[in-house]
Amino acid sequence: LSKDLLPEVRVMDKSQRELRSLIHTRDKLVKLRSCLKNKIHNILNEHGIVSQREMFSSEVGLERVKNAGVSETAKFEINVIVEQIRSLTKSIKEIEEKIKASGQNLKGHKNLTSITGIGDLSAAIILNGVGDIKDFDDSKKLCSYVGLVPTVRDTGDTTRHGHITRRGNKILRTTLVQVALISIKYNSYLRKFYERLKAKKGSGKAIIATARKMLEIIYNTLKNDWVFEDFNNFVLA
Repeated sequence: LSKDLLPEVRVMDKSQRELRSLIHTRDKLVKLRSCLKNKIHNILNEHGIVSQREMFSSEVGLERVKNAGVSETAKFEINVIVEQIRSLTKSIKEIEEKIKASGQNLKGHKNLTSITGIGDLSAAIILNGVGDIKDFDDSKKLCSYVGLVPTVRDTGDTTRHGHITRRGNKILRTTLVQVALISIKYNSYLRKFYERLKAKKGSGKAIIATARKMLEIIYNTLKNDWVFEDFNNFVLA
């Protein structure tokens, strides 16, 4: 303490903590729903029935699954799981609406939603994960905080770069990748950036690099209080 060596800790206020808790609850419910869908997929496979992921994403598909030609015990198990999936879907939608409503009160919401690929839900998750943008001197420090920078191994003679560090908020990193996947469909600059890296390093590394590029754009947008009139052509309102 006398040497001023204690590291600073970022402390959220109550509303931010509650929002983060909601975001984590949604993430757990989404993962649980995915596990249940995989369970149905396995049951159908055991009975020689090929299932598609789309079958579990709509009411019509779930009804078809319930009427699949399987044994009585398997049908009973599927019916129980389908009802759990429906219940989870309902709860997830309710939580998402609450997250969206809370996100609209966050500083920077209007700025982020002006970026193609970022909606109310992803904006709330990003703003909650990033916190006060003034805590970061530049975009590189933000990328490091999120865990979207490569690991570096320096032996003195050679320097090697490996996979991303994956430090920080995993939900935030996942959201940034999802946002990047949407943006490359509509933004020619990001699409060319992605395609160029994909040709050299493959799709996996390319989308991570594009997510980092997207985070750099997010940093500059929040830092400079930009609002885009047309993000695809980088026209500010």
